[in-house]
Amino acid sequence: MCDSSYTDSVKLYAARRHEALFSNNIPASDRPVVHLSSHIGWMNDPNGFSIYKGRYHLFYQYHPFDSVWGPMHWGHAVSNDLIHWEHLPAAIAPDERYDSDGCFSGSAIELDDGRQLLFYTGLTKTGLKPDGTPEFHQVQCIAYGDGVNYKKYEDNPVIDSDQLPEGASPQDFRDPKIWMGEDGDFRCVLGSLDAERSGQILQYRSSDGISWEYEGVLASNHGRFGVMWECPDTFALDGKQVLLVSPQDMLPVGNDFMSGNGTLALIGHLDDETGALVEESTQPIDYGIDFYATQTLETADGRRVMVAWMQNWDTTFVGGGRPWFGQMTLPRELSVRDGRLYQWPVREIEEARRNRVAYEGVLVQGLCELDGVRGRCVDLSLTVRPQDARDPYREFYIRFAQRGRYHSSISFRTGDHFLKIKRKHSGLRRAVVKDRKCRLLSYDGILRLRIIIDRYSVEVFVGEGEQAMTMTIPTDPSFDEINFYAAGKAIMDVEKYDLV
Repeated sequence: MCDSSYTDSVKLYAARRHEALFSNNIPASDRPVVHLSSHIGWMNDPNGFSIYKGRYHLFYQYHPFDSVWGPMHWGHAVSNDLIHWEHLPAAIAPDERYDSDGCFSGSAIELDDGRQLLFYTGLTKTGLKPDGTPEFHQVQCIAYGDGVNYKKYEDNPVIDSDQLPEGASPQDFRDPKIWMGEDGDFRCVLGSLDAERSGQILQYRSSDGISWEYEGVLASNHGRFGVMWECPDTFALDGKQVLLVSPQDMLPVGNDFMSGNGTLALIGHLDDETGALVEESTQPIDYGIDFYATQTLETADGRRVMVAWMQNWDTTFVGGGRPWFGQMTLPRELSVRDGRLYQWPVREIEEARRNRVAYEGVLVQGLCELDGVRGRCVDLSLTVRPQDARDPYREFYIRFAQRGRYHSSISFRTGDHFLKIKRKHSGLRRAVVKDRKCRLLSYDGILRLRIIIDRYSVEVFVGEGEQAMTMTIPTDPSFDEINFYAAGKAIMDVEKYDLV
């Protein structure tokens, strides 16, 4: 049962009581092994990814009472290694006048006085638009706590619509990311729509985390990448300034930025006079199907680590009647090289690897199966090259989560250098997105992949991390066969570990 002494919030008490009564009924075998999934009910965007008192904290958008989207709470989990997570009780619930229709996305920071500050968007319904859809007002709010229990600031909101620049929409004004500047002041960025209904990222400053002043626009969309820019995060990395955003309603640009909700990295430097981002390059963060709403932290040893919701608003199908829905990506270490964002699984995952199986110089001509290479919780590295450079293989693929008619796959064509992930035969019964492809940025005749499979998902890292592709799969986790195929003759090196 759930002790009510910690809070006077009826809604938060109800959420925690529901967790206590029902979450323990979910067997560990029904969850991913090295990815955080919802305590119970629905999960979407990561919130408050931070370090507090030496432990990693990850909050998330959360509807504990059903495995479909509903009134937004903040779920909460902690970890010592970024790989294995412990669920904590729900952190905040929509229980005040300024957040009665949802406690939406935000961030967290440890204060000098030992408290943890949560910074989030409060949502209230204000009426109906001319087309009959609801209209909402969004404000920015804070709560203080000790890593488990949190109390909302009595004078919330701390940033309201009167602190928006001219023309900015009070209905689309959300997802504050907070950090401490080098001068000791708090800084934050927020997603917004400008007067032309195009995304922009706003900057604010505060000396105490309570009284905030608008400073200017960090970056503007100008109608290029989708419409609203959600979940902004900006940081210095390897001599560059990086801005991560999640645009809504994107249109494709060549083979990049497939239609719908996606992710975007803008890389450049800050203007010395205005503080705005001067863009030097842009790129998708992930080329796969299920990846949205990134958030980062800086580790104690100086690494920039990113996590995202491993799902997409257009493909939220992996529920299967389970009492939980939604999972986060594996945390990824970021770097910038030659103006491009690279990402790689956090090194802590190596501590979760067991039972190494390795092969070198395997000839793949047609179908190939290898003893000991199977599983649904594996870390798999492949190096594939032609047996004869004068007569390269035409196509190579790996099938996984396989049994009988069911499988998902990763394939590569040497003629056009396209890498594709595909789940057409994974057990889907709806016309959702079933595949994505990306053209390799460089190809020297050798295909290098690192593949993390974890029951209901796959994450693919190309080369040294210059591209990544993420996909969820609904296939029964007991379907664990893995095999390889080449049209032509390929030579393959394989290294496989089980993940525990």
